[in-house]
Amino acid sequence: MTDATPHRLFIDNQWREGGAGTYPVINPGTEGLVGHAPEASAADVADAVAAARSAQGEWAATPPTKRAALLDRIADLVLARADEFVPLLQAETGATIRVASTMQLPVVADRFRRYARGALEPTVESFPAHPVAATPLAAGGLTNAAAARRPVGVVGCITSYNFPIVNLAGKLAPALAMGNTVVAKPAPQDPLACLKLGEIFVEAGAPAGLFNVITDSGAAAGAALVASPDVDMISFTGSTTVGRRIATGGGATMKRLLLELGGKGAAIVLEDADVAKAVMAIGSTWAFHSGQICTAPTRALVHRSRYDEVVAGLARFAARLPVGDPLLLTTVVGPLISAAHRDRVEGYIAGALAEGARLVLGGTRKEHTADTPELPATGFFVAPTLLADVTPRMTIAREEVFGPVVVVIPFEDEAEALAIADSTDYGLYDYVFTDDTARAYALAARLRSGNVGINTAQRHPETPFGGFKQSGVGRDGGSFGLHAYSEQQAIVWQS
Repeated sequence: MTDATPHRLFIDNQWREGGAGTYPVINPGTEGLVGHAPEASAADVADAVAAARSAQGEWAATPPTKRAALLDRIADLVLARADEFVPLLQAETGATIRVASTMQLPVVADRFRRYARGALEPTVESFPAHPVAATPLAAGGLTNAAAARRPVGVVGCITSYNFPIVNLAGKLAPALAMGNTVVAKPAPQDPLACLKLGEIFVEAGAPAGLFNVITDSGAAAGAALVASPDVDMISFTGSTTVGRRIATGGGATMKRLLLELGGKGAAIVLEDADVAKAVMAIGSTWAFHSGQICTAPTRALVHRSRYDEVVAGLARFAARLPVGDPLLLTTVVGPLISAAHRDRVEGYIAGALAEGARLVLGGTRKEHTADTPELPATGFFVAPTLLADVTPRMTIAREEVFGPVVVVIPFEDEAEALAIADSTDYGLYDYVFTDDTARAYALAARLRSGNVGINTAQRHPETPFGGFKQSGVGRDGGSFGLHAYSEQQAIVWQS
């Protein structure tokens, strides 16, 4: 899919040219042009924030039933126009047909529907006779209290490149449900579907200023959102490095922050584990969007008694994964987002080999094993790569690679497994594989991780999502998403 027509910014329900020109969006699978995205100027960012600020009071006062109805209409229109969105998402993200058609648009619609229901949840909890909140007064009467959730105000949503429109919907829907307005800044690599979402809002009858989209090829527009005194909250998904900058910049205006940052998922495979189940889950690192997933179980920590069995099983799994054109239904592993990211991932692989890791399968374009799936001549591809005999101190065992790379590390007992799992700066999503449920729960309680999967790599949409340590600040998901985009207000009165 190629569209030479420059796309435009979406501000105050109007389309406008970027004040700083345009930049190209490249197809990761073909290296061809997808289209031109607008380069926002400082004035564009200021206008988007002003539009959101102007609309926020009236939107917060809009009855929850009307807010819910709008979110439901948006969900309907997203699905009705899937034939337009899916090819665009595939072209700009490099996603396979399976990922683009079943794991993006349906998830976007589901998030809007879920938070349409969330908009109808009570936002005030009263304590008229609670023993703590109701205190007898010396002169008679009773002090009553209520806790209310109020919208934060204007929210800046800065999203990641792996699932641009899904990630945006996960922020946008709960923010709007709670009465906030939004200025979105998608990742530079693939902003076009997020811009196109503006068409849906206009068609759904959204008020002007409710949702605004600014784009640029770098970090300037995002930094302007963070610095703006008229933006009350920043919700960001991306790297820990950028998250630190946002936390520092947002501190100047005491912004509320929701930061979903990096991960280095540990999959602990105990001696009594179902190895086939563990291999299937760990293999999702390769099979799901080429490993560009922050929750991926990229570190397989395996009890030494099952080590060779797991390594062999993972090698067989990876060797059977078709790599290539994401437009083919048979393709499982597509390209990475950019040439720069492909080179970064290959750099991690080369570094691991230099540090003493053993290449079982995959590798860089210059060094592949004989049974590695063949790579296309064009596109930003990295073959599914399996590295064994990795030690916890190696760089590839500590830093987030964000690609189709799995490392296998042996351990002797639970204490060592826990120590290795918690030895990185991250704590987003870990996994435990064992036939002993009680043992699994006990291990989960000791892991410093925001999420733990037991014998599965599946997430649940109603659970709180976020990380410990440098994997982020705050939680979203389910009703926790509503809480994240609200402020609590206490109201006390005398009866």
